Amino acid sequence: MYQSINNFIAEMASFAWGLPLLVLLIGGGIYLLIRIRFLPFLFFGHAIAVLRGRYDNEADDGEISHFQALTTALSSTIGMGNVAGVAVAIAIGGPGAVFWMWMSAVVGMSTKFFTATLAVLYRGNDDTGNVQGGPMYVIMEGLGKRWKFLAVFFSLCGLVGALPVFNVNQLTQALNDIILKPAGFYSGFESNLVVGIILAVITGVVILGGLSRISKTASKLVPAMVVLYLLMVMIILGSHISEVPKYVLLIFTDAFSVSFYKGDTFLGGVVGGLILLGIRRGAFSNEAGIGTAPMAHGAAKTNEPVREGLVAMLGPAIDTLLICTLTALAILVTGVWQTSEANGVSLTVTAFEAGIVGYGKYALMLCIAVFSISSLFSYSYYGTKCMSFLFGTKYQGYYNYMYLASIILGATTSLSMMINLIDTFFAMMAIPTMLSTLILAPKVIEATKKYIAKLKY
Repeated sequence: MYQSINNFIAEMASFAWGLPLLVLLIGGGIYLLIRIRFLPFLFFGHAIAVLRGRYDNEADDGEISHFQALTTALSSTIGMGNVAGVAVAIAIGGPGAVFWMWMSAVVGMSTKFFTATLAVLYRGNDDTGNVQGGPMYVIMEGLGKRWKFLAVFFSLCGLVGALPVFNVNQLTQALNDIILKPAGFYSGFESNLVVGIILAVITGVVILGGLSRISKTASKLVPAMVVLYLLMVMIILGSHISEVPKYVLLIFTDAFSVSFYKGDTFLGGVVGGLILLGIRRGAFSNEAGIGTAPMAHGAAKTNEPVREGLVAMLGPAIDTLLICTLTALAILVTGVWQTSEANGVSLTVTAFEAGIVGYGKYALMLCIAVFSISSLFSYSYYGTKCMSFLFGTKYQGYYNYMYLASIILGATTSLSMMINLIDTFFAMMAIPTMLSTLILAPKVIEATKKYIAKLKY
């Protein structure tokens, strides 16, 4: 009976992250991109200026700055997907999969622009009267109360989908494989429990301080971890500089290859399968259209919705176009993608070991730890937002304690059923997010035209 339920939930998770979701996310994103005629991309420089605080106004509504909103959103998206997900894509699909991850990021930038603009355009109020943003408020304020079932559906999915069991489980495994087992400190459940408790304490110190402390911590951690990761990859690329042009070219030429390097029985043999693989990994990495990032961007201190949309657009560019590309190049130039049978995070570890002999895997472990721990802060905020929408702000604190307990659970168990269940609910958050975004897209286009007209004068 247990095995049957487990298999059913596993299939449900696979379906949730399958072709229908990708059609909704990527197809919807392409539609939005065409509707707005690539307009936001022409204001990339302006987005940077907004991020740097040039247009900040303390009198505007909201809780956090543009920079803090972006780094809070990035702290949840930059994680194991950037380290392990890229490796999976290359192991199955070869260098060409990276090109389609890039295409996913371009589409994701458009989706993020629309969802974040709507998050400010249609802010609502919680039961204490404080201004709040996120897909549930967009649905209520933009579509009306008759659509409340979609807002409730999103929030219910968010309560489960925001739990960090999967992320903590993967981080614990990486710590065991890279640090504890080689050092002889691994003792099974006991050492996993210690890791879980340490992670719960670190997370608790930050998240119990509310959004202000989460955003301030993220605004320091995220830039630091991106710079550290960039430096490590630069060292690897520098020692393999002659290989870089060849593999950059191969990413483009291999994108239309008719066969995979390590032919997957399900996807192998067709260009369409390679496209699907790259897009899926990119979508999983930058989470555009899922609805998490708009909850952070909706709290930005601004009265210009389009301005926050432009800032949010930078997220997939940093997450996928920069971080994922760095990971891919490190794996490709070291040659481990052809010489190693490792997959996922193990392949990335092998690449860093080969590229930075002696301490490469430990430096990578530091990045993985910072990536993963910072994401624990943001997801707790998303969960509490969903809790307060459903049950009122006085109950949101209870979610934090449930969240901290799930960290210990994720570190000490390999409950595939729970991990698949959380994965499923996380994916289902995209349904109300994308539906409301597609319906309200004309409002964003109208607001964008007005904002651009104001910039010209």
